Amino acid sequence: MTDPVTISALIGLGKAAIEKIFPDPTARAEATLKLEKLAQEGKLAELNAEVSLLTAQIDVNKIEAASDSLFKSGWRPAVGWTCVCGLFYTFLARPLLIWILLLNNVDAVPPALDMGDLITLLGGLLGLSSMRTLEKFRGVASK
Repeated sequence: MTDPVTISALIGLGKAAIEKIFPDPTARAEATLKLEKLAQEGKLAELNAEVSLLTAQIDVNKIEAASDSLFKSGWRPAVGWTCVCGLFYTFLARPLLIWILLLNNVDAVPPALDMGDLITLLGGLLGLSSMRTLEKFRGVASK
């Protein structure tokens, strides 16, 4: 994929060249419009490629989910339940366990889980990565 900064720089160079090549304001406006259309088509082609890739992944996911093999159809639920257990432990079980240990004068703290990794895993599992595509299309996301 092409970096949005690179595209902007190329468009700027193209506009500068158009101003030098076309002294007539009407011809200059037409050439600038063609350049803008090409830039827009490039962005739309890039977005279309990303959507096609996501659609292909959805098709693969459907085939895997329909499989009779536990290794093909069971990995996604296993990852989902791992995330559920991690979230349950982090937000409910661990705080309650710490409270119970403090009430019983036990000087121990249960280990914490890395929520960054857990949320990344859960986001990928739920398909939230498609939001990144939308952010990139709107020009909000960084590389």
